[in-house]
Amino acid sequence: MVDLARRLTLALAALSVLAAAPAAHAAADSVNRTDVTVELRAGGMLHVKEQISFTGQVRRTLLTRTRYDDGNDRVYRITGFKGDGALSGDVITLKGNGSATVEYDVAGAVTPLSDGEELRWYAVNGWSAPVKEAVVRLTGPAPMTNLSCFAGDITSATGCTAASMTSESGLQAEYQQSGLGPSQALTVVAGFPKGASGGKPILERRFDLATAFTVSPVTGGALGGLLVLLLGGVVLLHRLQGRDARIIDHESGGRVTAVRDGRFAPPDGVRPGQIGTLIDEQADVVDVTATIVDLAVRGYVRIDEQPRGAYDAPDWMLVKVPDARLDELLDYERALYLAIFDGRKAVLLSQLHGSFASRLGRVRDALYRDVVAQGWFARRPDSVRTRWTTLGVTVAVLGVLATVLLAWFTTYGLLGLALIIAGAALAVGGQYMPAKTARGSTALAHTLGFRDYLAGGEIGEVPAAQRIELFSRYLPYAVVFDNVDRWARVVSSIDGDGRQADHLYWYQGPAEWDLTKFADSMRTFTLTTSGAISASRPFRRSL
Repeated sequence: MVDLARRLTLALAALSVLAAAPAAHAAADSVNRTDVTVELRAGGMLHVKEQISFTGQVRRTLLTRTRYDDGNDRVYRITGFKGDGALSGDVITLKGNGSATVEYDVAGAVTPLSDGEELRWYAVNGWSAPVKEAVVRLTGPAPMTNLSCFAGDITSATGCTAASMTSESGLQAEYQQSGLGPSQALTVVAGFPKGASGGKPILERRFDLATAFTVSPVTGGALGGLLVLLLGGVVLLHRLQGRDARIIDHESGGRVTAVRDGRFAPPDGVRPGQIGTLIDEQADVVDVTATIVDLAVRGYVRIDEQPRGAYDAPDWMLVKVPDARLDELLDYERALYLAIFDGRKAVLLSQLHGSFASRLGRVRDALYRDVVAQGWFARRPDSVRTRWTTLGVTVAVLGVLATVLLAWFTTYGLLGLALIIAGAALAVGGQYMPAKTARGSTALAHTLGFRDYLAGGEIGEVPAAQRIELFSRYLPYAVVFDNVDRWARVVSSIDGDGRQADHLYWYQGPAEWDLTKFADSMRTFTLTTSGAISASRPFRRSL
């Protein structure tokens, strides 16, 4: 028992020594005395020299920023540091063994007043250890008009130990303070005649979301100007669209058919693939689908429906018609024809991939070139949209950057928002910027009249001998106008002699198939073809 008690006593003693060691070390860290010499020079620059007597390891964090008003901070710039220490950011780490001397310059500590100027500087502050004794000696460029000092926390109103003039001329003063705690400050204040040093505070705007987007004459004017521009853009678009409407109204009085001298002749020579681009300035999936059907009806391609079981997916063989006159095709039709076959004589619709997908871009490009060559557009619609959209996105991105910078450093953040809104308006409005020529608007009017004719035309108006060919020629246009079911049923009901037939010259079904099933077959074919094109290329579908 005695041995156990002795061991417990030794252990407790060891623990007490270990616990007391950090405290003793902390207590050893102190600034015994600091003598600070401050000289106010021209331009409000302070030259500071500190002679420090210290124990242990101490460092000082200089005060470089204070609140000035609701929107700004006051900044004190430290430059020219030298001596027995290192300055990293705003932290001074002393070197030496118990004593050190450092020097540096401070800008921004002088404030102009109505009847003079005031120097206020936190001459002793931010020490990591207590300061036992602090003395500050100030020299000015002109006689001082008043003195004061404060000790304690930065915002303390408690006076320091002593503050007095040390020369009859009033050019020198001394401040003293004993017993400052860690991080506490001795703030010296001195008044000088007006313009004595010519110094002024250095202000930096403090970011404040509430004031970053202040409505002012500048920002209000910018938003007003933006509103005027947006309204002007709406008026411009209205005029462009209104011209189409006026021409359509003017041309809508005449009767539109597609038969001239007993032969098929679409109004203004508009082919199915061109219609979608003419109507909405877009080369779409449906335009390509309608062109495939049109190539078949005109004798360049034969569409063979493949036999299938009850659970098999429908499929079609696209067969190249021998000796077809490819030189009579428009550029976009020839590009599509070559994309389909790619050197092959026949290809299944389900196998249209690979080179077909890569070549569809050429088809779309040729379609846009074609509508310009026809004189319906002055410039390619896709290029116009791309130009305006790119401009809008660029302006919006610049607006985001401007908003961040303006909101952070100024109160003009609304100017950046105005740029963002303008950019977004350009990007959205750019989709409507492609404008038809007068010729294009006239062709559009006749095309829409043809659409109405297809939707309401009577079968009896066409001689029986011409119906199978004429109604087949109507069918690709019906694909574009979303009227496939009606015309597919018409085609399936008659042939050149007015009787039902088993096949068409351009569409062949399997052995058990006849024309009574053509309407369902054509509807499924157009949907499947559009799906295959959509999967191959990012065409925008607008059926």
